[in-house]
Amino acid sequence: MARSEPAITAPPSLGAAGQETLSASALRDLVMEMGADDCGFVDIDDPCVDVDREYILRCFPNTKTLISLVCRMHVEPVRSPNRTVANLEFHQAGHEVDEVARKVVRYFEDSGIKAINTPMAFPMEMEHFPDRGWIVSHKLIAEGAGMGKRGLHRSLIHHRFGSFVLLGTVLLDARVDTLSKALDFNPCFECKLCVAACPVGAIKPDGYFDFASCYNHNYQQFMGGFVNWIDSVTESRSVKASRQKTSFSDHVVRWQSLAHGPSYNAAYCLSVCPAGSNIVDTYLADKKAHLDQIVRPLQQNTEQVYVVKDSDAEAHVKKRFPHKQVRLVKSGFISTSIRGFLFGITLAFQGGKAKSMRAIYHFTFTGKEPKQATIKIWEGKLSVNEGHVGKANLKVTTDANAWLGFVNKDISLIRLLMTRKLRLQGNPRLLAEFGKCFPS
Repeated sequence: MARSEPAITAPPSLGAAGQETLSASALRDLVMEMGADDCGFVDIDDPCVDVDREYILRCFPNTKTLISLVCRMHVEPVRSPNRTVANLEFHQAGHEVDEVARKVVRYFEDSGIKAINTPMAFPMEMEHFPDRGWIVSHKLIAEGAGMGKRGLHRSLIHHRFGSFVLLGTVLLDARVDTLSKALDFNPCFECKLCVAACPVGAIKPDGYFDFASCYNHNYQQFMGGFVNWIDSVTESRSVKASRQKTSFSDHVVRWQSLAHGPSYNAAYCLSVCPAGSNIVDTYLADKKAHLDQIVRPLQQNTEQVYVVKDSDAEAHVKKRFPHKQVRLVKSGFISTSIRGFLFGITLAFQGGKAKSMRAIYHFTFTGKEPKQATIKIWEGKLSVNEGHVGKANLKVTTDANAWLGFVNKDISLIRLLMTRKLRLQGNPRLLAEFGKCFPS
């Protein structure tokens, strides 16, 4: 039997097909009636859409307004040290976001107004991954729509519901009479509890975010981590060899990710966050209880922590959480283009490996993707710029495809040098130092 859509009574003042501008007030009532806990509206020309506009219009050229919608998660399940409980909440709330967005699109379609509901998270547009896998950056749109601000942990903090929210975006072929305004304050008050709870040290006290460490652990069952698991299985010569590389429980976890949906390994940064007007009072009333009942159980979990060998994350786990089980994995990143490589290194950079480095690299890529770039690694900081800037300590000239093969470990450095597809000017040891900053 086909599933019937729930009946929705739309406010009569919303507008009809052919009407140029819809009532923002009535549209908000409609979206809330369909199950959202909050929503806001952003124009396609708003600056917060700049990084996504090309991809949004490719998906839906009629886009005039973006509806940012918020659905709450239940707080206590997300805080549970049993991550199966937390992941059930993530999955259920994620499905709810998609269902609400779908109901909104159904209403407009029946009203003769075009609209598209974009995925809350997965599946993604993987043909362009890892350069880009998403259509719209829900966090950026939510910020522009006044839903909240990104905190130290880089997730959106709703001004009322705190970090316990998931986001969706509907693309609409109509304009609204009143657009939303971004918050003039950030609910994050930098308590640093997310810093203390992160098992891989991805959130630094100074505000720096180590994306690669977060990605390789928390998203191990998604995207690149799953591919690496497949590689590990196919490379093993026997069952015994496979078990030595990958534990019995890890194999079972991968199967469960296929059968029931992949799970986040941590997301502790959300669990411990006390921000949001509906959340913060309990924390302020008894900070010690918050630490004892929420933060410390997560810190004390005797869990598997997935890290890349010789990474900052590996050093952090061994020093800060010696009771946790270190699981060495390959990096979940793979470069499919020079553009992706240059973007990817800003995410994969390990500042702890570069504290004493002072080097400027001029890269000249030739062949199918010609490009010039300057990469500066200076006392633990990284910058990437187009063109050749400043005086280089090492000049690297290489065929683009050959370089991608090298960074993805399909081609050896010796082979590149022997075939003249890689030429160096300067101290060659700097290339080795460069590689240490991006362990894979």
